[in-house]
Amino acid sequence: MDTTAIRQRMHRAMDSLAEGWSHLAQRAGQALTRFHPVRHRTEGVDTPRERHERAGATWGLLAAEVSDHADEVVVELEAPGMDPEDFDLHVADDTLVVRGEKRVEEERDEGRFHIMERAFGTFERAIPLPAPVDEAAAKARYRKGVLRVSLPKSAQARQRRIAVES
Repeated sequence: MDTTAIRQRMHRAMDSLAEGWSHLAQRAGQALTRFHPVRHRTEGVDTPRERHERAGATWGLLAAEVSDHADEVVVELEAPGMDPEDFDLHVADDTLVVRGEKRVEEERDEGRFHIMERAFGTFERAIPLPAPVDEAAAKARYRKGVLRVSLPKSAQARQRRIAVES
């Protein structure tokens, strides 16, 4: 194979890779979330949990879906490995802010990790809402690794059918 053909194949491979990264950034860019290890230290003690958190990924995907209904906005956020009390939710400027802490579930004293892709620690994810909502009437539930938040639209944001008289 000549060098021209090799260059052409390399350019095609690089173009394909660049296109894939671009697509990933467009589709999941907002889902990419920074995790910060939690410091539980007392007097220089370094626990296995802290070592595990620091060795793990510092970025993770918290994929969301936002659906706009006539009377409410529904946000579903994939956040596996957590408990309902691990979340702190509030609305600010038509944005749902989800804060939480994903904890290491077990401490291991034996064995070595070969792959550590899961992220642990505290995080914050801001999800833009398509309409003003009534935060006081919001409801949230966490089941099977998915946080579902139902946010009733504020009175001025609700669609209202206007009757046409003859």
